[in-house]
Amino acid sequence: MASEYAGGRNGFGELPSPAELLRAFRADPAGRDHAVLEAAHALVQCHERRRYAQQAAHAPDASSSRVAACSQIVDDIDVTRARLVVRINTWVTDNIRHRTGASLHTETLGDVIDRMAAKWVAAQHALGLPTPTARIDTRSRMSVLSHQGVDSEAHLQWVRLAELADGYQDLITDVAEHRRRLPVF
Repeated sequence: MASEYAGGRNGFGELPSPAELLRAFRADPAGRDHAVLEAAHALVQCHERRRYAQQAAHAPDASSSRVAACSQIVDDIDVTRARLVVRINTWVTDNIRHRTGASLHTETLGDVIDRMAAKWVAAQHALGLPTPTARIDTRSRMSVLSHQGVDSEAHLQWVRLAELADGYQDLITDVAEHRRRLPVF
């Protein structure tokens, strides 16, 4: 006998595809009216701000007060990230059907999307590409392009992002076909 998350709708058509998710990482999904895409975009902004705060804290000339301030900023960003993950997970609880007999996935959808957002930011920075909310300091930015193309670090980051996107596609397919269920914490 099947049990369902509250809401009882099928939900697969409502789960964003990997391509929609990656587009939401890059551009504000305003007008698409999808809570998951809006939260995904906000997660990317959090990871970008987190990266800059960590870089500022690790700067050779960073004072102890600057390090402490950056640490507080990172903590505040992590609180915001946790709220966004909960927002995604709440959406899952309210909208995605649940089968009791299906295998339980090890992470919530919010956790999966948070990891993808972090990797997207890392991949963008590995290429030296500006991110939507980035403040670019061209004096400190090193070019990752050589005459032979993209360096190995950039390639590695993009391969990892592609693997996460493939895993996300597999996950939402399994959820739609009731082979896997998403945990709700």
